[in-house]
Amino acid sequence: MSANASASIAAATRWRPWELALLLALAASWFVAGNEHSLLGNEIAIFALFAVSLDLILGYAGVISLGHAAFFGTGAYAAALFAKHVMPDPLVGMAVGIAAATLMGALSSVLVMRGSDLARLMITLGVAALLYELANKLEFTGGADGLQGVVMGPLLGRFEFDLYGRVAFGYSLVLLVIGLLIARRIVASPFGWSLRAIRDNRLRAAAIGLNVDLRLGAVYTISAALAGASGALLAQTTGFASLDVLDFHRSADVMLMLIIGGTGWLWGGVLGAVGFKLLHSLLSAWTPQYWTFWLGLFLVVLVMVGRDRFFKPWTWFKKS
Repeated sequence: MSANASASIAAATRWRPWELALLLALAASWFVAGNEHSLLGNEIAIFALFAVSLDLILGYAGVISLGHAAFFGTGAYAAALFAKHVMPDPLVGMAVGIAAATLMGALSSVLVMRGSDLARLMITLGVAALLYELANKLEFTGGADGLQGVVMGPLLGRFEFDLYGRVAFGYSLVLLVIGLLIARRIVASPFGWSLRAIRDNRLRAAAIGLNVDLRLGAVYTISAALAGASGALLAQTTGFASLDVLDFHRSADVMLMLIIGGTGWLWGGVLGAVGFKLLHSLLSAWTPQYWTFWLGLFLVVLVMVGRDRFFKPWTWFKKS
């Protein structure tokens, strides 16, 4: 490895002041939210982790997916089934949910290693649709009624999940930070830089000796694991898993979060989740029947005319 490459990797691993400030803001959000907003904060933390998982393959490896809900739903159902039929411990259930999503990601990664972007779109969409129909037909998943009666035990044997969502929000925040640290370590490593090379020019990356298929399969599996963790969080903190976790709108929503926050930098997923969920909450409270119209209008304006103007500070963060 050349001296310049080593210096670039070392610079990427250094923590910048704005990153530390955002991590502190995440920790402070638990205290600021209070009882009134903990449930919303928990939902934001869950979907921020989901968005970070998608950004690993979309922003850094250039793999476009419209079926990322497949891993989200796999983690949710695995954690819920484990809690209902085996044991209610949240951490063990989380490990089971991550393992199931990782396995699903490893198996389906074979399908996305080759082919064009359009082929990957169809494959990822097809995998999610297959899992959706399986969950709808199988009896042990609850079918269209969902998996009900999921009761979680206390976190670490001490902290009971309360109605206000305080414990759930803290649990989700901790896992979000862990997921961010793992993802940051990956993208700042030589492996992460090789993913950028594949994203920018796959043929050239292969020509200089990179094993493109192996790297794409690895990052796809890691992304699936993080998505599974977010799905398991949703099932554990709500005590319910339904077909909704595998629906197409889950994949579409997380894509919109990355459009709002920006791809190719991990904090884009976090800030995009915050913006999307706050917009959803505010617009649905203001106009319950037509909130999707205003959200769609905002996204059109954002993409067509406003992105560089309104989000330039985030671009500074991304490049600094």
